[in-house]
Order: sequence, then structure tokens, then C-alpha cells
Amino acid sequence: MAFKGIDFWPHGTLFRVMNLRKYFILLSSVLVFFSLVSLTLNGLNFGIDFKGGSLFEVRARSGPVDVASLRSKIGSLGLGDVQVQAIGTDGTEALIRVELQKGNEKAQQAAVKKVIGALGEGIELRRNEVVGAAVSGELKEAGLYAVLSAILGILGYIWFRFEWQFGIAAILALVHDVLITCGLFSLIGLDFDLTIVAALLTLAGYSINDTVVVFDRIRENLRKFKKMDFLELLNKSVNETLSRTVLTSITTFLAV
Repeated sequence: MAFKGIDFWPHGTLFRVMNLRKYFILLSSVLVFFSLVSLTLNGLNFGIDFKGGSLFEVRARSGPVDVASLRSKIGSLGLGDVQVQAIGTDGTEALIRVELQKGNEKAQQAAVKKVIGALGEGIELRRNEVVGAAVSGELKEAGLYAVLSAILGILGYIWFRFEWQFGIAAILALVHDVLITCGLFSLIGLDFDLTIVAALLTLAGYSINDTVVVFDRIRENLRKFKKMDFLELLNKSVNETLSRTVLTSITTFLAV
């Protein structure tokens, strides 16, 4: 006996989403506009990965690392931007990032000594690295190239698989998602580091994945319903893929 999967979205349901297209286009245009304004005026609050600084990998000698206590100790040293992040599966290890100090190399070394001195006897220093301004600049450039290369690669794939109109629409949607996300980071002032670059690439992947699914259904329906009104066909295609879109979004959110 064949197993029949349960559809999240009832068959026959039809939300006329295309009737609201003008409102959504207006909302998207406003969000993109404010994102561009914020990025132009405020820029991004680049983290230590892009500004340079010191990296410390530490491990508690017994039990899990008290991240809050460690953040308080290092933060009270007056060394500027400090990030403390637990790593590993057992919670006994942590990464400490301290921004690049103003002045010469001696100032940076003095900051390293302060951090090591503040760790206490219960914390073991496993690794210490200093990321200079030149290296952080290269990381920033590499991150930018990674995002642009992903967008161009996706454009080539969509252009090859679908018609050129689909390729342009896919890239506009992709740039829309990435740009608004960057604008939010700029507006709120959250740290923008290599982890966020990886998140943007993940966002681009999921965005284009859903776009390809919808485009594929549109192309299939164009062949099946040649006399159907185009807006009705778009409504039908979006509704037929809505169950998959919602389930994918929910499971991804829960995983993150």
C-alpha cells in the first residue's frame, strides 16, 4: 500500500496573492530605499574579522565556560569591542575576540597581556592570534567577492535553465533579500563579520531555491494551461508551491 503524504496546504485553496502585488512592490521599494540610505549614511558595523584584532581560544579547566562572567571581565578592561562566544559541544571552550587597538604593535601586545591576565586560573589559553588591518582588509574583500560570485553564479544557472526574463526576476529577488538584510544590520548597528557573510550566502541559497521551485511550476503550468489568464496562472502556481515554501521556511527556522 503506497504511503500518501499529508499536504500542509489544503487542495483547492487559492489565495489571490497577485492581486496584492502593487502593495508588496511598494513595500519592497520602500524597504530597499531605506536600506540604501542607511548603508550610504551609516555603512556596516564591521566586526573584528574585518577591522582586525586579537583572537583567543580558551577552555575551562573544569566544567562549562561561564560566558557571561568572561564577557564581563574582558569588557571591563576598556579594550573596545569584545566578543565572547561558546564553542564546542560540551560548552567547555570559548572564543574571545578583541578589536584592533589604536597605536602600534606594542599597544596590541599590551591588550593581549591584559586579556590573558584577566582569564583567571580556571581558564586555560589554548590559542592566540592577532589579525592585522591588512589581513582584515583581505577578509572583507574576500567576503564581498564571495557574495557577488554567488549572485553571478545563480544568474548564470537561472539564465541557462529558464528564459532570460526569469533570470532577471530571480536576480532582482535575490538582490532584494540580501540588500534589505544588510540594510537591517546597518540600521540596527549589529556586528557584521564572516559569520554574517556565511548567513547571507545561506539566505541567497534558500531564496533562489524557492524561486526555482516557483518558476518551475510556472513553466509547467504555462504548458498545461495555454489559454489561462497570466495573473491567474501565477496565482495558481504560487498556491501550488505554498505548502512546500511554508514547510521549508519553518523547518529551516527551527534548525537555526
